[in-house]
Amino acid sequence: MTESIVSNHASTVSHQYHPHFGTVGRQRAYEKVIRVLTVHEFPGDDLAIEHVRQKYRKNCKLPTIRATTDALRDFLRFIKDRDIQSLTEITRDELTVFVEREQDRGLQPISVKNKLALIYAFLGDLTERGIIHSDLMKRKIRIKLPDALPRAIDSLDMSKLLSVIDSIRNRAMILLLLRTGIRIGELLCITMRDLDIRERKIMIYEGEKNRLGRVVYFSDDVHDALIAWIEERDPCKVFLFYARGRQTMTYGGAQVMFAKYLRRANLDHKGYSLHRLRHTCATDLLNAGMRLECLQQLLGHSNIEMTRRYARLSDKTREEEYFRAMTIIEKGQDDGYDQCGAELPPIHEATELLDAYR
Repeated sequence: MTESIVSNHASTVSHQYHPHFGTVGRQRAYEKVIRVLTVHEFPGDDLAIEHVRQKYRKNCKLPTIRATTDALRDFLRFIKDRDIQSLTEITRDELTVFVEREQDRGLQPISVKNKLALIYAFLGDLTERGIIHSDLMKRKIRIKLPDALPRAIDSLDMSKLLSVIDSIRNRAMILLLLRTGIRIGELLCITMRDLDIRERKIMIYEGEKNRLGRVVYFSDDVHDALIAWIEERDPCKVFLFYARGRQTMTYGGAQVMFAKYLRRANLDHKGYSLHRLRHTCATDLLNAGMRLECLQQLLGHSNIEMTRRYARLSDKTREEEYFRAMTIIEKGQDDGYDQCGAELPPIHEATELLDAYR
């Protein structure tokens, strides 16, 4: 019965629009982004526009194109404010001052680093074309980032949060994020055709960050929540989740929804975000004994070092080793620990031994 419901939903939708496919909508969005550079008279704005067009031709995702455009706009405006007439006049000092200015504006280190990387990509392109000197690409400015632990949601807090969710759609969304570890952008791009309710899996055809496709699986509670939502949702909608009166749901709309439930559960002071559900899923799976390599595939990490960060957070073996050793220490039962002082030679004997080696 439930499988037929899902099948009927999937057969009624169309793939005329999908964020991962080249569409008229994507082209219009790209043209809108390009206007950010064309409306200003910046030094080198024609070169910046050509660089962004290259990104589009290479089929880069629209968020990447937007981020590149914003970074180049800010940098070229900075160059203009310093009365630099040509990009050939840029030196490492200009880049250094630009970074300091962004830091003084209160930008987070990761944001400054990402913006600088986009600018260096632009300058590298100009270097290859012989427009600027290659010396500018030597001794690149490096921004040190803290290697912070991922932050999971406390299990008791998670229970409180789930207890206040009264919407069938929202419960299915939050449980799906919690049990699969997919990113919010990936969740919002799931169509009915991507969902296999019988096999309890979802096809993520293109990862949000690295564009790697993968398969994720979901648990019994997610299965039940999805069935409840599918029975209620509009079968003519393309995407699995959508906002009222819309074909899709925005990232901002999902964040507003999550913040509402945090307030209702009196958890809004703890700084939880939707992305924390991904951290929570990874931590729970590692604590349950999942191998690191399997978790890497489920999370869509191209580098296993990214996955190892969760192992630092949830290494039960290390925790057990510590408390076992500490129990021995506190009880004074480790080999020779209590006798350590008694085995030391008297001071005058130690001095004679030292004299013998001089």
